[in-house]
Amino acid sequence: MTCKMADADNPPRVQSVPEKCRERYADLRKKFKDRFGQNPVFYARSPGRVNLIGEHIDYSGYAVLPMAIEQDIVFAVAPTTDGSIVLANIKPDYKEFSCTVNDITISKTDPKWHNYILCGIKGTMEHMGADTALGFNAVVDGSIPRSAGLSSSSALVCCAAITMNHVNDWKLSLKQLAELTASCERYIGTEGGGMDQAISLMASSGMAKLIKFDPLETENVQLPPDASFLISNSLAEHNKAASSEFNTRVVECRLAAQVLAKLKGLPWREVRRLRDIQEKLGMELEDMVELVKNTLKTSEYTKDEVLQILEVTSDDLASTSLSQNTLGVTSFQLYKRAVHVFAEASRVFQFKKLCDTRPPDVLTKLGALIDASQQSLKDLYECTHPETDMLVEVCKSSGVVGCRMVGAGWGGCVVSLVNNEKTGPLFSAIRDKYFTPNPAKAPHVAEAHFATQPGPGAMIYVD
Repeated sequence: MTCKMADADNPPRVQSVPEKCRERYADLRKKFKDRFGQNPVFYARSPGRVNLIGEHIDYSGYAVLPMAIEQDIVFAVAPTTDGSIVLANIKPDYKEFSCTVNDITISKTDPKWHNYILCGIKGTMEHMGADTALGFNAVVDGSIPRSAGLSSSSALVCCAAITMNHVNDWKLSLKQLAELTASCERYIGTEGGGMDQAISLMASSGMAKLIKFDPLETENVQLPPDASFLISNSLAEHNKAASSEFNTRVVECRLAAQVLAKLKGLPWREVRRLRDIQEKLGMELEDMVELVKNTLKTSEYTKDEVLQILEVTSDDLASTSLSQNTLGVTSFQLYKRAVHVFAEASRVFQFKKLCDTRPPDVLTKLGALIDASQQSLKDLYECTHPETDMLVEVCKSSGVVGCRMVGAGWGGCVVSLVNNEKTGPLFSAIRDKYFTPNPAKAPHVAEAHFATQPGPGAMIYVD
């Protein structure tokens, strides 16, 4: 059953603040009144996410299988009628920012926290064709660890978009918001694929989701009842907008698709993603892995080699294939990136099939797919980090069923699949092996190491 998720065609759900959140929201209300002299009119909430399987493949056009986590971004909001925007944060190290809806400037070289909010505001206005709009005052609170691979930046974007949608009574649906926010982070220089925004906005409580793209479709995936997940933050931070590694991987996948198309005699300029070349060839994912192994060389391609294969100039390549912050890249690893993408895309559907069919050893088989994803991200996509690699080994030696890094990589979190009955002992074992012995990490263990269940998506809350 495809894309009949809760309220997909409606604006974000409006409901009363849940009882378990009342203390947190009361504190947020007080901080808002202290800053703005009035109570907030409503609260906007967007969760972070953990991708269970399907890493670094959404921007190649392939389906992914994430779930929303309970950690989230929350705005306490009151509309303004003059288009002004004031953004305050409960954490003092995030400086207050103000502008107007008609004067939004987003820095690609200095991606401060408020720039992600501006991305959501700007993208929503452009989608609506609005020259001006109502603005808002907001106090922002977040429980998603930053730069950890749990999509705190996209949650900021989504929270801003649902805030503008509600303030201006635009009535955009969750699906429309997911589609427009998928491109919003490009204002800040990040070329993502849309997974983070889709799950943050469209998640259903208790469910993971299979998310497909072009067109955007989602399907609830019921996880085995004995499955739980531990999130452990290595505390090695990586800001994907402030570096070129992430966008280099996007470009390498694009070039791999274009080079394959050229070598197979296909119109390569029509190809932007690895999914495009698969569809043009009409081959299965497993066959695409073999095609890459038989067609592309395992070593890097220099930029000159790519120019020769595609028969283009450097300027032409820049306009057809590269992004602004990859113009200076001089070599590209195409073989490894393409093998990872096609194999990882296959693992997504294997994972879903196991969840649907529930063989007796389902957790073991799901864990094996998660472990295979980790190995591929480490060896083929080369986006792990010594700290996350170490943390994966700690988790595995402690007895988790499967473990891998999540998010963009180069730091951040790992996710471990565990049996419900063993969650407590495994949680303690990982804490004692990785966090407790390290004086720099031990003070952060409360927010860096936690269990989670699939949570709901974006909400508008009222007192």
